[in-house]
Amino acid sequence: MTFRPLHDRILVRRIDAEEKTAGGLIIPDSAKEKPQEGEVLAVGSGLRNDKGEVTPLDVKAGDRILFGKWSGTEIRLDGEDLLIMKESDVLGVIETPATARKAA
Repeated sequence: MTFRPLHDRILVRRIDAEEKTAGGLIIPDSAKEKPQEGEVLAVGSGLRNDKGEVTPLDVKAGDRILFGKWSGTEIRLDGEDLLIMKESDVLGVIETPATARKAA
């Protein structure tokens, strides 16, 4: 199934949280919080301003983002849990250094 968000909405897949702490302790499922980091899968065309012109979104498919704890609406597409949220719910884009991108 393909999904295309409308206007200023984006489709996001949560990135799983770490299973261990920095000290090596394993975090049980009951103590884990939902991750606030995700990967943008699809974006809408943008918002229309008062003149009717479409303003494109700042995020694009493939971006890694941070969002608020209670942001978005949870949906299930093709058996996968995803989020639909407005671009305004995005706190920022995580950018990796150019050297890290080349290694990956």
